[in-house]
Amino acid sequence: MNIVIFGPPGAGKGTQSSLIVKKFNLHQVSTGQLLRDEINNNTELGKKISSIINLGNLVSDEVVGNLIEKFASNKIYKNKLIFDGYPRNLVQAKNLDFILSKYDQKIHIALKLTVSLETIKKRISERKFLEKREDDSEEIAIKRFETYETNIKPIIDFYKASDLLKEVNGEASITQISDEISGLISGKKG
Repeated sequence: MNIVIFGPPGAGKGTQSSLIVKKFNLHQVSTGQLLRDEINNNTELGKKISSIINLGNLVSDEVVGNLIEKFASNKIYKNKLIFDGYPRNLVQAKNLDFILSKYDQKIHIALKLTVSLETIKKRISERKFLEKREDDSEEIAIKRFETYETNIKPIIDFYKASDLLKEVNGEASITQISDEISGLISGKKG
């Protein structure tokens, strides 16, 4: 089963993805982590990504798509992927379908974590303190939230049209969210 989980930055996608990975034996594809790995490895691409992210902007669809295809093309991960933070726009959603279809795969369920801007600001502030992430600031969080809100409607419509979209209350506790998601995934598997 391949899963997409999306929501604004700070919605808990990474936390929930990690729980899903353990429970359902999947492999997490976090575009944020893939991008941070490039930055931490100090590659030329990583330097370019760093300057884009530090301005609160998003990296190009082409760059992210190439990073995603590395996972989708690996037989070890076939139909065992959870995409965390991807797709972020309709072009990426269609591109993900295209990439997966090249390797005889598809998305089985799309989970949308719904969270308010106030909750996001609080979580980003806590995460910045705990994880010491340079890209976490209230200004950047607000800009990313606004960018997310602008881009999300076409993705919602895209996955609704395929009857894959399931909305989850991202304001609940980690355990409550996890339980709700587990029920939705189990329902799709059964």
